[in-house]
Amino acid sequence: MTALCALAARLPAQQAARVIPVTRAEAIASALERGPRFGLAQADTAVAAAALVSARAWPDPTVSAGYSKSAPQFHASFDIPLELPALRRTRGAAAALGRTAAQYRFSFERAAASLDADTTYTRVLANLSRARLSRRNAQESDSLLRMVAARRDAGDASDLDVALARIAAGQQANVAAADSLTYLSSVLDLQMVMGLPATEVAVTPADSLGTPPVDTSLGSAARGAIPLAAGDGRGMASSSHAPLSVAAAEALLQSAALVARLQRRSVWQLPSLSLGAEWHDPSGSETGVLPTVGFSLPLPLFSRNRGAIAQADAERMRAEAELGFATVTSRAEIARTQRELSIALSRLSRDRSLVSAAEQVASMSLRAYREGASALPNVLEAQRNAREVLAQYVDDLASAWIFAAELRVLTLTPSTSQGR
Repeated sequence: MTALCALAARLPAQQAARVIPVTRAEAIASALERGPRFGLAQADTAVAAAALVSARAWPDPTVSAGYSKSAPQFHASFDIPLELPALRRTRGAAAALGRTAAQYRFSFERAAASLDADTTYTRVLANLSRARLSRRNAQESDSLLRMVAARRDAGDASDLDVALARIAAGQQANVAAADSLTYLSSVLDLQMVMGLPATEVAVTPADSLGTPPVDTSLGSAARGAIPLAAGDGRGMASSSHAPLSVAAAEALLQSAALVARLQRRSVWQLPSLSLGAEWHDPSGSETGVLPTVGFSLPLPLFSRNRGAIAQADAERMRAEAELGFATVTSRAEIARTQRELSIALSRLSRDRSLVSAAEQVASMSLRAYREGASALPNVLEAQRNAREVLAQYVDDLASAWIFAAELRVLTLTPSTSQGR
């Protein structure tokens, strides 16, 4: 919220420019504040909290009144449902686990919204770097074209060299224009993720693509997490080390198991205690007010709660299947993201040495052509290789940022999400 206030404070000062520098943290904060990504999860959390309040509510008593021709003619009773403490605890524990699962889902959706803004911001930075690179390449190609034309006028180059240089310069101008449009399009995507109008460019990235923050320990806890067995909630402590999606599925399974147990214990419906009084004898006998006491116990003769038990068992089976699916999917996604991140980092390490070598070759070939020791096609080939290596370096750097951010979200656990 602080980042949003700072961003809003800069709006009037930069209204004339209509382009506001935005940091990665400000983009993420705006997406979390204005983005609709986790609105449904927030509603689910409210529903689960309301269900917990309903589960903890005491059953209301019943007041009844009657009249009869036989004395005493007036009757009144106060019926109090008697709820067993074990049933009440089980119902409350099931609702509490349902609320916990909703809170885990909300935390995951919040992290996913943050990831969406983070990756979009990274793509904007990558597209900006490529646009700047393309613009520099276009300027260098245009400078080379002027050099070749001057040498042709001096008799040191042919018309074919000028034509080759002009084609190369035209191609680089087209690439620069396309990369600029790609960058503008990605900025509009970022504004949409941030909850801002995407009709015109209003923000520009203030950060740069540096070394991606990578924690090599990420994923170890998630790989070692073991799904909890259905129970009464006593195993929830171990779910704090499981990924959020798995922890939510575990909480739902435990909640479903408790509901199934509750339905089996609810074959006998709630008994009730009745306290009342009778009065008024028309014959004139002085009977006064006569107290009455009663006890009622519903008899499970017909339904025996079979429908609710079958439904609870089906919900428990579904929760077990969802837990298995969430566990397998989470482990597969973490393993895939770790592989992709490892590949991107290894490519990035090789790209750093290739960039230096390619730029050196391009500079040497241009100097050799200027001195008449090399042909123009060699210069164009060296420059093309340098451009491709630089573009690949930018792509691999962006991939490393994106996969590192994905891995942080996939390995986010309930214990770590509380500190976010």
